[in-house]
Amino acid sequence: MKQIALLSLAGAILAACATPAESPAPEAPAAMPEAPAPKVAPGGFDYESVFGQDDRPEQDYELYPVRKSAEVLSFAGVMPGMTIVEMEAGDGFYTELLSRVAGPDGKVYMQNPPSFKNFLGDSVSKRVDGRLLNVQIVESAFDNLSNVPDADADIVTWFLGPHELWYTPQDEPEGVLGDPDMTFDEIARVLKPGGHLVVLDHMAPAGSPPTTGGDTHRIDKAIIVALAEDHGLTLVDESGILANPDDDGTVQVFDPSVRRKTDRFLLKFAK
Repeated sequence: MKQIALLSLAGAILAACATPAESPAPEAPAAMPEAPAPKVAPGGFDYESVFGQDDRPEQDYELYPVRKSAEVLSFAGVMPGMTIVEMEAGDGFYTELLSRVAGPDGKVYMQNPPSFKNFLGDSVSKRVDGRLLNVQIVESAFDNLSNVPDADADIVTWFLGPHELWYTPQDEPEGVLGDPDMTFDEIARVLKPGGHLVVLDHMAPAGSPPTTGGDTHRIDKAIIVALAEDHGLTLVDESGILANPDDDGTVQVFDPSVRRKTDRFLLKFAK
């Protein structure tokens, strides 16, 4: 939920004089902004094709540019025919897109903890039932992906969620959402050899304790990298498309001053 400040250059003008002047030294080339992430996968899939107007919730269309959804899909490398495990899918904002990319020959496991029912209401059933036919709804803690066979997934996604491992919903016992080590054991189990875990989350300052996840709903990305690597996954790519240097990482993500504008990291791990 990131804006990159643009640099501007001011050139100096030298006054002419009566005697010939030496040629001024050439200016250093201007720093170029980072090129936008591609919206077409290396395999040629055009992610813009899954954003057409239809019967999905109207608010999705408002959030696509804010979340840079086409660029995120391209970074993830989702392709037709893939099997995808979507951790903490919420109301299905990304499920909609993953389902349409995967197509009739693919499959999406849409996972949410049972505790999320209280605020999700019927949004999941409205999104999926009779619409997204390649989606299987999974209600389980993060550390229990028993609905997914071993080495079944080409990609596991976890968007804006790993910090929840240190969050306890109201009136629930501590750890109800899942144990961090067991969760990454499960992620590694369901991934195919060569498959990818793609993680997107709100950045906390470097060195922040894991419990920040339950306080400001942010996490130090080093914690996620360490967990993934400890469970046999290798960091292979990172994107700054959702970075925001104006967010210092200390304000709770729901605060109006940073909501949908937080500094976010986007990582890809390979099994």
